Amino acid sequence: MKTALNTVNIGDRIITPSKIICIGRNYVDHINELNNEIPDEMVVFLKPNSAISDELYSVQQEQLHYEAEICFVYENDHLTAVGFGLDITKRGLQSKLKSKSLPWERAKAFDGSAVFGPFVEITDINNTLSIELNINNENIQSGNIALMMYKPRDILSELQTFMTLNDGDIIMTGTPKGVGTINKGDKFEGILKSDQGVISATQWRAL
Repeated sequence: MKTALNTVNIGDRIITPSKIICIGRNYVDHINELNNEIPDEMVVFLKPNSAISDELYSVQQEQLHYEAEICFVYENDHLTAVGFGLDITKRGLQSKLKSKSLPWERAKAFDGSAVFGPFVEITDINNTLSIELNINNENIQSGNIALMMYKPRDILSELQTFMTLNDGDIIMTGTPKGVGTINKGDKFEGILKSDQGVISATQWRAL
């Protein structure tokens, strides 16, 4: 039985997040594409450490959906590193749970539902931080901090009003429009950029 906790990399450092805090419905265009209502308050849900994976699966009980996100590592009361992440979702199950006003965890917090590239240390967070998701060499998703309803520092401040964050915790800031299904064999490329150019690029082949 697996007992070791999952880790992610920040450069040469290895960290162990205790949890992943996810922000839902943070891009208006994504809210509209799923026919959701714009929330009155920030939408927050959690993924456990066991959700972290460096492999991308296409099916777990049902076909899975991808959601590309700008992600941050929390350390010493600050957001110290940035990376590209995929929030993997069982969309059919999520829709069923939502229709019954039930929590999303079965559709969002399962093993393998948080896929990350390497994180890179940062000293400044500005609106030029952006992500691109290419699938089979076609650009499918793109977005930046300027498009977010809640900016990273605002997210951190709000979370700290009701939740203790531990060093190494990851914050996923929401996904722009363009979400869809993962097909076995698809080539995913996640790119993180700033006004200085490409910060990181990671590739996965869907299993």
